[in-house]
Amino acid sequence: MTKKAGRRLRDRFALKNHLVKEALAEFLGTFILIALGCGCVAQSVLSRGAFGGAPVISIGFSMAVTIGIYVAGGVSGGHINPAVTFALCLAGKVKWIKFPIYTIAQCLGAFVGAAVVFGINYDALMDYTGGEFNVTGPKATALIFATYPAEYLTPINGFADQVMSTAILLLGIFAIFDEGNLRVPKGLEPIAVGLLILLLTSSLAMNAGCAMNPARDIAPRIFSYMAGWGPEVFTAGNNWWWVPIVAPMLGGALGAVLYMLFIELHHPPQNEGAKHGQHELTNMEEEKWFQKEQMAL
Repeated sequence: MTKKAGRRLRDRFALKNHLVKEALAEFLGTFILIALGCGCVAQSVLSRGAFGGAPVISIGFSMAVTIGIYVAGGVSGGHINPAVTFALCLAGKVKWIKFPIYTIAQCLGAFVGAAVVFGINYDALMDYTGGEFNVTGPKATALIFATYPAEYLTPINGFADQVMSTAILLLGIFAIFDEGNLRVPKGLEPIAVGLLILLLTSSLAMNAGCAMNPARDIAPRIFSYMAGWGPEVFTAGNNWWWVPIVAPMLGGALGAVLYMLFIELHHPPQNEGAKHGQHELTNMEEEKWFQKEQMAL
């Protein structure tokens, strides 16, 4: 293809609306997170541990987050998690108009990612289950898509587990992107976030899978309901389904507030400009667009 033809193609199909572009980036980034992350769970479960296990799942999900952020980061900031978007909006670092748009895109991306995991592993799934999709028991396979609590876990303990893990996630993310702190070198932030996920899943996944992401849990759960696991995906674990939605949102907000109260608010004044300009997990083009929009209003 010639450069001229490439320019014509770009002029014809390139999106002009920034929010639409960012929504597509969040969709694709979250799709990658689920397709690869839940793919690790599927491989571990359906191979009866021969091709995986807890370490593979932890590393796989961490790397899936890393790649998802690299894919979407330059366009949308690579949140790929409603709890991250909510915390950044709450902290005044991202416009509130983005929260519903990003959340919808993230959930749709997670749903399609779950569908791909189901399709790619369909033959293995049928061989493993004999066509009977169970949510609980020794042949449970619903955990490929969504998180479920351990049998000993009470709802209160599980809720606290999710609040704490997501709070630490957001506290770490704020630190990674904070110009006023040590900050990770530009371009390496997704790797740092992936290492943070690896740490969290290695230390806090035993109780309930360490979802820390409402889109990562609810969208694949809905898919599994539709794909044959039935309504038990919502009733299992003392109606656990709502905890990975509500608790991460609360935990994300808590982590953001703690970081700001303990660290960010106490930066020297000369760091203010750099701090607020670079901490948004977004791109500079977006900031210029918002400035133009405000001037137009």
